[in-house]
Amino acid sequence: MSSSSGLKAELEFLASIFDKDHEQLRIVSWQLDELQCQFLMPPAPAASQPSLSPSPPPGQPLTLRCTIPEPYSSSPPIWFVDSDDPDLTSILERLEDSNTNGSLRQQLKWLIRELCSLYNLPEHLDVEMLDQPVPIPQRATIEEVPSEDEEEDGADRLEDLDHYELKEDAASEKKSEDEGLEKEHLAILENIRKNQRQDYLNGTVSGSVHASNRLMKELREIYRSQSYKSGTYSVELINDSLYNWHVKLRKVDPDSPLYGDLKLLKENEGMEYILLNFSFKDNFPFDPPFVRVESPVLSGGYVLGGGALCMELLTKQGWSSAYSIESVIMQINATLVKGKARVRFGADKNQYNLETAQQAYDSVVQMHEKKGWFTPPKEDG
Repeated sequence: MSSSSGLKAELEFLASIFDKDHEQLRIVSWQLDELQCQFLMPPAPAASQPSLSPSPPPGQPLTLRCTIPEPYSSSPPIWFVDSDDPDLTSILERLEDSNTNGSLRQQLKWLIRELCSLYNLPEHLDVEMLDQPVPIPQRATIEEVPSEDEEEDGADRLEDLDHYELKEDAASEKKSEDEGLEKEHLAILENIRKNQRQDYLNGTVSGSVHASNRLMKELREIYRSQSYKSGTYSVELINDSLYNWHVKLRKVDPDSPLYGDLKLLKENEGMEYILLNFSFKDNFPFDPPFVRVESPVLSGGYVLGGGALCMELLTKQGWSSAYSIESVIMQINATLVKGKARVRFGADKNQYNLETAQQAYDSVVQMHEKKGWFTPPKEDG
């Protein structure tokens, strides 16, 4: 059985136990690389005072997210919690040192027990089901009872067959991943893999397993996308870093003033695109990338000082780990046009830099956290 088949069976097993009506833990959604569940908090006593704890309010579920790296069997899942409570943070830190052997269901069992202990709750009986073996569909039905010699020979053949199937499945998964990609893009992805392996051997690993896996997946999907192939935008890794991208917006709405500005920019400076910098953190995709315009200098379009962007989508409040990077790129493209961005010809290009952009971004986020985000009328797009 392939690692992806085994993982799928395990996830389906978990979802069958902790369904969306479970009394203590509910698996909200799952994919082969991500799991989201909710631990139900007890309701507040009638006479209790509001809690000052950063945990969710009494009665509100505690959201837990898990990133499942590739391959699952050799890299343990990584858990996150939507809370700043130091007690919860401590639980996740201890999970890394727990004797769960990287098993998803054993990690989940450990977490449930720790949370029940933290909140003084009884442990649900279904938790014991996590010790049961994951049911695996049978490949074939044996009608005759073999002899002892036949059993030994059969076991050897099955072991060889399993090894062969593992190699076949791995090759099939790799082929499926790379299907539809150009040779140059395959070479880029392979170079990233080699660099990651070398960094691991050298002990100089940057980033994190879950972020690297997700970014590789995002890059692969971008290379397959029609918008990328049609030249709407292009992507380059800065210094071959998976965590630092240059994105060039090459096509904008032809009816917009910005379209005319880019044509003039090409005539004057030989540049016909808007250059964006995408910077990703170790905990991506649970935090958004930091995005800023590097050139040209723009006015309007919700572009702040230093080139930062004023978009709720790019804040923790508006971000979702389900967003794809291509959808973010296309949304930025549309926002620049809707915000009536224009090229400031002759402007000082040095005014766009990372430090100024970060300061402007932090300031606008603090302001909107207090006053909320403005939603334009529908007629404005």
